[in-house]
Amino acid sequence: MPFNIGLSGLNAAQADLQTTGNNVSNSGTTGFKRSRAEFGDVFAQSFGGISQTAIGSGTRLQAVTQQFSQGRTEFTENGLDLAINGEGFFVLNDQGSTVYSRAGAFQVDRDGYLVNNQGLRLRGYDEAGGTNLGDLRLQTDTAAPQATSNLEALINLRSDAATLSDDPDDFVLDDPETYNFSTSLTMYDSLGIARDANLYFVKTAQNEWNAHVAVRRDDGNLEELANYGGGDSGPLGLEFDVNGQLVGVDPPAEGLTVPGGSLDGADDLVFDINFDGTTQFGGDFSVNDLNQDGFASGQLTGIDIDQTGVVFARFTNGQSSVLGQLALANFPNPQGLEQLGDNNWAETFAAGDVRLDRPGSSNLGSVQAGALEASNVDIAQELVNLITAQRNFQANAQTISTADQVTQTIINIR
Repeated sequence: MPFNIGLSGLNAAQADLQTTGNNVSNSGTTGFKRSRAEFGDVFAQSFGGISQTAIGSGTRLQAVTQQFSQGRTEFTENGLDLAINGEGFFVLNDQGSTVYSRAGAFQVDRDGYLVNNQGLRLRGYDEAGGTNLGDLRLQTDTAAPQATSNLEALINLRSDAATLSDDPDDFVLDDPETYNFSTSLTMYDSLGIARDANLYFVKTAQNEWNAHVAVRRDDGNLEELANYGGGDSGPLGLEFDVNGQLVGVDPPAEGLTVPGGSLDGADDLVFDINFDGTTQFGGDFSVNDLNQDGFASGQLTGIDIDQTGVVFARFTNGQSSVLGQLALANFPNPQGLEQLGDNNWAETFAAGDVRLDRPGSSNLGSVQAGALEASNVDIAQELVNLITAQRNFQANAQTISTADQVTQTIINIR
């Protein structure tokens, strides 16, 4: 019997050594979770039940459980590297089967999908706040242009400027003597082609101004607009009160139209101008804000992923678009997951029902882009465990040796 007890101790120490050795060998593995060997005693029973003088029969390995504590975050130069800060697993598509991982080294494959080193596709929602779960695919083609539809002009017109003619016919685009002030900006047509647009301001009376709008045609010439949504033509009339605040614009600066025929095949360029905040104060003419909502087409320059897993594409035209939002999974009992190797786990009955949601919600951790979660193995602690397991092995070997000596002594009794 002492031989069996000692042998069980040797087996236990061997399992402990193997478990610790596996931890040490994976100390540099991204997303690895250390394992712990757990043992239970083997208690002897007599035929009639448990005896008060019964001696235990050794030990046995009960389980090798993984410890899902957080590994340290290591920052990288790859914006597609992802680390989970907190609970949760990345959801991966393995040729139709769903597996889970904490290793976040991702890249873009030839088809535009986000994949890990084994080619497994990262899963997520098709849009931020969406509900359709699928493989995350990045838009790698050209971003479509957007024609200008709104223009905002926040301008101060000098109140003591000279009064000029109130006859619109006296205004000449290339004659600075016929207007007080001017400014310009770039607009975009439906093809994403940049178009110069000029605003000219003519003081026609006290607290009254005309605003003329001109857009450059394909032939390079500026053409004043005379087509408004309400069918009106001529300049826009701006009226101010005695405090220099804008009272109104007549006709309304809505539906200003540049005919597509002068835009090299583009659609009609129709836009509104918002003069809210424009003033007539003393001091210099100033353009405090002048912007529009159009943009040219753009090429992909980079991908950004925020803490909630929302994936943004950045383009050369300064625009960005949401491509989707990655999903995280969690389980009531992560220790019940089945290890598949390559830092992947599979769902099991013991792990409980999977819960899918977005990073930062439902007790799930957040996502850190440009970083990886390192192994949670503490090398110093594992080396101590190795020494302890080795001593246990030696002690159990000594138990067997002692039992052998006792047996030899009994055999030698004459």
